[in-house]
Amino acid sequence: MNEWKASYVWLRLRLGDITLFSFRLPMQVRQERLGGNLDPASALQQDASLIPAGSQGLLIRGLPINASLPTLSTQAGLLCYAPLQYQHCHVDLGLGWDAYTQRFSSKTRSTILRKVRKFTEHGGGAIEWKVYSRPEEMAEFLQHARQVSKQTYQERLLDVGIPGSEEFTRDVHTLAEADRVRAFVLFDRQRPVSYLYCPAEQDALIYAYLGYEPSYANLSAGTVLQWLALEYLMHEARFKYFDFTEGQSEHKRLFATHQRQCANVYFLRNNLRNRLVVHAHKATNACSAALGRMLQRAGLKAKFKHWIRR
Repeated sequence: MNEWKASYVWLRLRLGDITLFSFRLPMQVRQERLGGNLDPASALQQDASLIPAGSQGLLIRGLPINASLPTLSTQAGLLCYAPLQYQHCHVDLGLGWDAYTQRFSSKTRSTILRKVRKFTEHGGGAIEWKVYSRPEEMAEFLQHARQVSKQTYQERLLDVGIPGSEEFTRDVHTLAEADRVRAFVLFDRQRPVSYLYCPAEQDALIYAYLGYEPSYANLSAGTVLQWLALEYLMHEARFKYFDFTEGQSEHKRLFATHQRQCANVYFLRNNLRNRLVVHAHKATNACSAALGRMLQRAGLKAKFKHWIRR
């Protein structure tokens, strides 16, 4: 079982991709990873005795669950809040490239390969891309990744582009020294247009940061780089899993070989401040979901997301 780690956790009140307010809570956090044998029922039996002084509660990320959980309940005097319940996607890198590609339908495989050919033709008949794993390569990777990240909607609107801090840079080099990172950049000739950054935890590579220059969306730069990276990793045979972590997207579902139902579950002290934060977060999530359904019925959701990302 993974250990608890003290950390600050942000609960962001969002309407669509727009952050309205943010609350920072000191908590004990545990991340469940692939390959574990955790019993979901026992993991849900938490109590206040595990919460140290100065902490507001416990957070289990990626907890496998057998059925949907109530979004908000109380147990053992704690608020039990499960706002994010999702299909956790991952790729079994041990399948081998040939077996992996055969898992796609002929139509899907043809679509992906057509995107790869289109990018190849755009590049004059060849795809230029690079893998970074050694400490002396990381400065170059970070330079290219930051150049792309600054143009993405993730950084402009959500502030979740690849970090440019000294602390993150030190962490990248530390991981590279231990052979615990793989990073990739896709180029249009010498211009970086997409990046993928994957630190390793045990035998899994983590899908941490992916970004592409918006003007290359019509060339499916992110999809092309993901395809090339998975082919490389399967031939390298160094890691067992490619972990898409929490949340769902068409990109993750497209490339995953397996999915399991998981949740992020908060066990919070049942005080007035935490009740207000949780109910506000729950309400804005409901409003955001309702807005999404309204736009979907009106046939405007895809256009709205495209406008936001521009």
